[in-house]
Amino acid sequence: MKLLFATEAHHVFLNYRGEQLRYSFVSHLIDAFERHGINFFVDKYEQRGKDLKDLFVRIKESRIALAIFSTRYAESSWCMDELVKMKKQADKRKIQVIPVFYKVRARDVRRQTGEFGENFWNLAKASSGYQIKKWKEALECISGKMGLSLRDERPEADFIKEIVKEVVRVIATARVLKEN
Repeated sequence: MKLLFATEAHHVFLNYRGEQLRYSFVSHLIDAFERHGINFFVDKYEQRGKDLKDLFVRIKESRIALAIFSTRYAESSWCMDELVKMKKQADKRKIQVIPVFYKVRARDVRRQTGEFGENFWNLAKASSGYQIKKWKEALECISGKMGLSLRDERPEADFIKEIVKEVVRVIATARVLKEN
């Protein structure tokens, strides 16, 4: 398949809780990206045996990151560490992070409350104070950005179309700015 945006490195880095979303929502999102020629990175395409820290390199190579928050997102220290790296890149204006709230409220992510918060605080019990501080800062910053939300009363197919449309818009805007 020909990628429309293949001239650059990965345009979109997908950050999500694999156990919860890999074979459902994210598989449909990947399919939509492929159909629209959007160059993306997802960890399942990383070469087996490589150091997981290489994922941080993929974040640096990307122009956009989708932080796909779900109820189980905060169970994973890897999701959280990637989010911290994404925030650092966003602070330097090297990446645009778009929060995607998959059947979870932005408020629960920002405040670490509800089921999302329960999972976060369970992870925090086994983590250092410094890690927790960085994770909280990243959650508060990223979830405070304009994002996209899916609730139960909306078809996932329509939500995926909205995400694709937004990613294409951001890529086009970045391309215009780069040319000027």
